[in-house]
Amino acid sequence: MSSIIRGSERKPVADRENVKPYDPTETFSVTVHVRRQNQADLDSLVAQQGRLSPEEFYKRFSAADADIEAVSAFAQANSLTVESAEPKSRSVRLSGTAEKMAAAFGVNLSHYEHAGKTFRIREGVIQVPENLADVVTGVFGFDNRPVAKPRLVARRHAAATSFNATQVAALYNFPPGSGSGEGIAVIELGGGFETTDLSTYFANLGISPAPQVTAVSVDGATNAPTGDPNGPDGEVELDIEICGALAPAASIKVYFTPNTNQGFLDAVTAAVNDSSVTLISISWGAPEVDWTTSVMTSFDQEFQAAGVLGKTVFVASGDNGSSDGASGNNVDFPASSPHVVGCGGTTLTASGDAITSEVVWNSNGGASGGGVSNVFPKPSYQANANVPTPTVSGGGRGVPDVAGDADPNTGYNVVVDNTSTVFGGTSCVAPLYAGLFARINSTLVASGKTRVGFIDAQLYANESDFNDITSGNNGAFSAAIGWDACTGLGSPNGTALLSALSGAAPTPTPAPTPTPTPTSAPAATYQNWLNALAAWIAANPPTPDTSTESVATLQELLIC
Repeated sequence: MSSIIRGSERKPVADRENVKPYDPTETFSVTVHVRRQNQADLDSLVAQQGRLSPEEFYKRFSAADADIEAVSAFAQANSLTVESAEPKSRSVRLSGTAEKMAAAFGVNLSHYEHAGKTFRIREGVIQVPENLADVVTGVFGFDNRPVAKPRLVARRHAAATSFNATQVAALYNFPPGSGSGEGIAVIELGGGFETTDLSTYFANLGISPAPQVTAVSVDGATNAPTGDPNGPDGEVELDIEICGALAPAASIKVYFTPNTNQGFLDAVTAAVNDSSVTLISISWGAPEVDWTTSVMTSFDQEFQAAGVLGKTVFVASGDNGSSDGASGNNVDFPASSPHVVGCGGTTLTASGDAITSEVVWNSNGGASGGGVSNVFPKPSYQANANVPTPTVSGGGRGVPDVAGDADPNTGYNVVVDNTSTVFGGTSCVAPLYAGLFARINSTLVASGKTRVGFIDAQLYANESDFNDITSGNNGAFSAAIGWDACTGLGSPNGTALLSALSGAAPTPTPAPTPTPTPTSAPAATYQNWLNALAAWIAANPPTPDTSTESVATLQELLIC
C-alpha cells in the first residue's frame, strides 16, 4: 500500500504536443524532507518569539534518527543510492535512474520541450509506502523546470533619477554602523559576480576595505557570471552591492543554486543552518499558484527555524503588482510566508537630504507586489492590519510587510558586468532591509542585547517608525493610512526602529524642509502636508465616540 504526500500534486502542462517520454536511464537526485520532531512545540515557540541556541534547537527539533533510517531503508529496497542523510536539515538525498525513481515514488515523469530547452517534469502526485506516510513531508528534484524569477527591473528612461544605496539609507534615516559581526546570506538561482565589478563599485563609494564576499555552491551550482548585465548577473551583483554598501563590515555569503524547487529549498536550508549567517536576503519568487503546497510548507518550516535561531529573512514581494504576473490577484512566494519580512516597493523623490514624495511604485509596466495569500492564514501580528479578505478561506496573510524605493526610474546605481547601470524592483528592497538590520543587530549585540530574529510582530508593534505611504495603487489594491497591500507598513525610519528595538524611547526627528524649486515646490509642500496629517491621524486613532462615517470621509479626502 502507498500513500500520497499531502500537497504534492502538480497540474499537467497545457501544451501536450511538447510533452515527450522521459529517458529511463537518466540519473538524478532528489531531496527527501522528513518531519521535524516536536513540530507543535516549535509552532508554539515561534508564536512566543522564542529563541534557542543552535545546540538546543537541533537537540529538540532535528529529524529523528529512526525516520532518517526508515527513508534510507526504503531507498535501499528500491535500488536507490543514499548520498547523504542529515538530521539537522531533516533531509535525505537519494539518487538513481529515472526509471527506478519513478517506480519507487509512483511518479509520472516526462520530458518537456519549451523555449528551445528540454526539462524533466513531474505531473500528478508523489507517493510513499504507508510506513512513511507521516514521516516524509516532501520530495523535491523530480521536476527541473525553473521555479522563480529575479525581482529586478532595469531603468527605462535615461533621464530618470537614481541613487546610490548609501543615499537611500540616509533618506531613510538609517542608524550609523557597518554591520560588524553580522553575516548576510544572499540566495541566487543563476548568474554570478565579477570581483572586478565589486571592487569598482565599492571604490566609487569610497568603501575600503571592500566587503568580504564568498560564493557558496549548492547542488552543484557555482558563481557563473553570464556577461549579460540584463540577465541574472544583474540580480546577483545588485544584491551584493546594496548589502555591502550599507553593511560593509558584514560578511556576505552568496548561495548559488539551481533554479528548481530542490535547489531553491536546499539553498535556504543551507543558509538557515549556517552558524555564521544572521540575515537572509531573497530576491527571487513566483506567484503562489505556481508552487505546490508541500514545497511552500517546507520553505515555511525552514523560515520558522531561522527565526528561532535568531536569523531574519527578507524577501522581495514581486514587481508585477496585484496580479504578480498571473491571472487574477496573486501574491508572490516566498514573500507570502508568514515567517519572513515581505518587502514591497515605492517611488521615492527627494530634494537634497529630504524625501519630498513617496508613493506606491506603479509605473512603466512594473508595480509593487502585494495582496492576500490564499495559502497561509493571517498571522496574529496582522490581527489589526485591515488585511483584505482572501479568495480562499484558508488564506489571509497580507503581503508585503514593509517597503522601500523600488521604482527603476528612482532606482539604484550599480555596476554589473563592467557596466554602470541603474536597477529597480523589489529585488532592491530585500537587501536594503538586510543592510539596515545588519546595522541594527550589530548595535544591539554591542550593547549586550540579542539580535532581532523573527521580527514581524515587533515591526507591527512599532508602526509609527515607518513612513506611511498613503498614495498610489498596485492594481487591485490602494495605499491607505496604516498597513496596506501595496507597501505594508511603509518605508523605514531606521534610527527610530533601532531605538524601539533597543527598548529606548525614540527621539523625534523633525522632517527637514525641502529646498523649493519653481517646478516642485507646490507638489512637495502639499505632499509634506499630506504626510504630516496622515501621520497625525495614525498616531491619534479615533476614540469610541468618534463617528466611523466621519473618519472614513476624512480618509477619502486624504487619499483624493
